[in-house]
Amino acid sequence: MTMKWLAVFILSLSSLVAAAPPSANPTAVEEIRSGKRKEARASWWGFDPADSTAALQAAINSGAKKLIIENTGATWITDNLQLASNQEIVFEKGVVVQAKRGGFKGTGDALFNASSKTNITLTGYGATLKMWKQDYDDKTQYKHAEWRHVLNFHSCARVRVVGLTLADSGGDGIYLGVARKGVPCSDVVIRDVACVNNYRQGISVISARNLLIERCVFKDTWGTAPEAGIDFEPNHESEELSNCVMRNCVSENNRGDAYVLYLRPLKAASKPISIRIENCRSVGCRRSAGFITGNDSDTASVKGTMDFINCKFESAQMAGIVVGDKPASGARVSFVNCAIINAATNQPATAPISLSSSSGATEDFGNIRFANCTITDPHNRLPMTYHDMSGGAGLRDLTGTLIVKRGGKSVTHRLTPKLIAEWMPHRSFKQITKFAAKDIRFEPALPSATPDAKRRSTARQRELSEWLIWAEADQQAAFTVLIHPVGKGTPRPAPVTLIAPSGRLTKLKDAEGEGETSYTFRATETGAHKIICEAHNWTATVNSATHRVCLYSASGSIHFLGTTGEYFFWVPAGTKEFAVRVSGDNPGERIKAALRDPGGRTVEEKDNIAEAHQFVAKPKSDSAGEIWSLRLDKPSIGVVEDFHVQLQGVPPVFSHTKESLLKPAK
Repeated sequence: MTMKWLAVFILSLSSLVAAAPPSANPTAVEEIRSGKRKEARASWWGFDPADSTAALQAAINSGAKKLIIENTGATWITDNLQLASNQEIVFEKGVVVQAKRGGFKGTGDALFNASSKTNITLTGYGATLKMWKQDYDDKTQYKHAEWRHVLNFHSCARVRVVGLTLADSGGDGIYLGVARKGVPCSDVVIRDVACVNNYRQGISVISARNLLIERCVFKDTWGTAPEAGIDFEPNHESEELSNCVMRNCVSENNRGDAYVLYLRPLKAASKPISIRIENCRSVGCRRSAGFITGNDSDTASVKGTMDFINCKFESAQMAGIVVGDKPASGARVSFVNCAIINAATNQPATAPISLSSSSGATEDFGNIRFANCTITDPHNRLPMTYHDMSGGAGLRDLTGTLIVKRGGKSVTHRLTPKLIAEWMPHRSFKQITKFAAKDIRFEPALPSATPDAKRRSTARQRELSEWLIWAEADQQAAFTVLIHPVGKGTPRPAPVTLIAPSGRLTKLKDAEGEGETSYTFRATETGAHKIICEAHNWTATVNSATHRVCLYSASGSIHFLGTTGEYFFWVPAGTKEFAVRVSGDNPGERIKAALRDPGGRTVEEKDNIAEAHQFVAKPKSDSAGEIWSLRLDKPSIGVVEDFHVQLQGVPPVFSHTKESLLKPAK
């Protein structure tokens, strides 16, 4: 053998030796257990290239203050792991920890989990934690879910995540949620982390106090909504977002929005928010920055501050900045020295800044400042628009300066009340006193009529769905609840509750995911029994082959999805004037509607309703109650998806047939 080939042989042999998996070290394990050592190496508990779950979990549970997961030259394969308090885990450069293929069958199984733990540090410059996103999205292999996260923290304190790449999850790269009501994740630092190709979000922040996210990248998120780079989205009014800071981050090429703050669950009584996003950038996401709160009687907006400072929003597919349902009395929102560059270039009707109020908005929109913000826009369009779906929420306290750059020229606009009124004229609807439905009992509007059991309702109520079923005492009543999916959601069971006319509440079995579930009950009293179905993001339709069923809404407003047809309602005797307010959900989701009198004649018809339209009418007779109807059809522009209908001044009850309609009892 020549010296040359001998050298090659020795080099090859040394490579094989280096690549050999490390051996377990029981002696070192015992020294960790006895407290003689504070620093451990994961391989001491063994390394199995097919499945190292047991070894890694034992190493984490060992009590070691510092645990090093070594670069063995092979991937660490593991099922879901539970983190421990008071521990630093260091992933060496080049380490890959990957989810075991075929594992994670539970819808909430995550790669690393921590619940009510404290003092956790995960460090890994050049290391990757990854899962099998494409497998979890395959319904032949997995029950669909959106919570198979890489890092899953609930009510944890003093957490540091540094230097890691978090990829290919079946949910989020990082999830910060709650294990106990009122206990947020607190004192959390996320630095130099890349969240890549995750299924739902790069990061989801549900409840956090003292959060710093710095020099992080969120990119290529796609799979299930919201598909955002980062999403601040509390689930309950008891949760909080206080002293949350993001600095020097990039959100890139996400199918959803770059930076989302969906704060509708927070109310005026919730802890005020304090969020600051500075020197951050977005590129090529659906929208760059979205801020949504609540603005109706039930979800009065949270207080506090939300600041975007020195941010650059580039090449959003839709609007660069979107602010929705932002009451002037709510949190102060500021955009300071921010730049919107080439937003919605393929949608010339979409402004770079989009403001909107939903159908349930009750207060004027405002308390937003744009200080020295620049808009670079190739289209000759308004820099800012306002979509008022409520038909009455005006604009106030919009201040600052917008600098519009177009065609090599620059124009500065100071946001004065006069300019705001010119760009976004305010519409005011007729004020009609809401019908007081509380404690009202209902009875058949046409008691001698027999409803046709074969005429099933196709009305789809989204999210919280309310219906009335009228039965006499001691009758056996039957009904069905049809749950219909919206988008690519998870088929979650929908809770169903029955409330008797006297207010007695009975929890029924859940409506099981997608499909129709049957129910029976024996009425103990005569009257309208309320059916409440929490359909989540999906829709519910209720039908009965035995009894009268109507749509109902305690708020007076019904959230429909994809519904057409004629729907009847009752105008009580003595009513002087009433109205029906109809609105789409956005400029692309519209509806055609026609108000019809008791004789079936069209009183008014309106096509392509996107922003709210109010149909105002007077009954033909004020001495007797009347049955009017609203005809819903496909618009000539846009699609029939989400839209809202509110009955004003009359009972909030709709029926798909006259014979099934209920009215207030005398």
